[in-house]
Amino acid sequence: MVVRRVTVLGVAVVAMALAAGPAHAAPASGATITPGVLMMSPVDERVTSSCTAAFVFAGDDATYLGFAAHCAGASESMGLSGCEEPALPVGTDVTIVGNDGSRASGRLAYTSWGTMQQRGETDPARCLHNDFALVELDRADVARVDPTVPVFGGPTGLDADGTVFGEPVFSYQPHTGATTIKQGRSLGTSGGGLAHRVETRPPGRPGDSGSGYVDGDGRAFGVLSTLFTDGSATNGLTDLAHALDYANAYGGIGHVTLVPGREPFRLRD
Repeated sequence: MVVRRVTVLGVAVVAMALAAGPAHAAPASGATITPGVLMMSPVDERVTSSCTAAFVFAGDDATYLGFAAHCAGASESMGLSGCEEPALPVGTDVTIVGNDGSRASGRLAYTSWGTMQQRGETDPARCLHNDFALVELDRADVARVDPTVPVFGGPTGLDADGTVFGEPVFSYQPHTGATTIKQGRSLGTSGGGLAHRVETRPPGRPGDSGSGYVDGDGRAFGVLSTLFTDGSATNGLTDLAHALDYANAYGGIGHVTLVPGREPFRLRD
């Protein structure tokens, strides 16, 4: 049996010490809420979880930001099984820090962890790799949203066939260091297609959790979930297509789809 050491990538901080995310240009004029914005969820009265938004999603009559379900965990010390770890209840307030430092309000509308626990999910691969949540934006803030990933554009759509070894991958992670664009390769899928392992330099770090990943064609395929601590400095991603299917089947919020970016996918110098 191969033992893998991993850690979830949300970062818990004392709420009063948390600074606003850095300001940077949004893809569309006046848009301050995009993929990559800072998402803050309350763990308790003193501690807040700080993570990064993946992509924008649309429901029947709602606009959502996606991130990792463990970012909405209800404990400072989290394990890996979403079928066992405490999760914040649906309706919990989540603060979104826009690209200009302004703040917007949202509420937790769906969490795979809470949903799996309510359903009594027993599939060990699903419990380990289904790490996805949706935050519904207040209607007053929807006009500030641009689904385009800053800097490199996209997503061009949803990748439904996974990744293969060596396939190029890209992510926008502006909060935990000078390198905002992480570029690398896929090391393939696992868990029956529910997860991807990726290698980027540098890897995603605590606080990058929830970030969205696109493939070489700009298609959204993953959400940052874990960091492998076996010396490889690689990351584990939840497969977005599978996670979205689960949310649509059992989330109780109607049908939700990925919103493509308004700008084409292209890497810029």
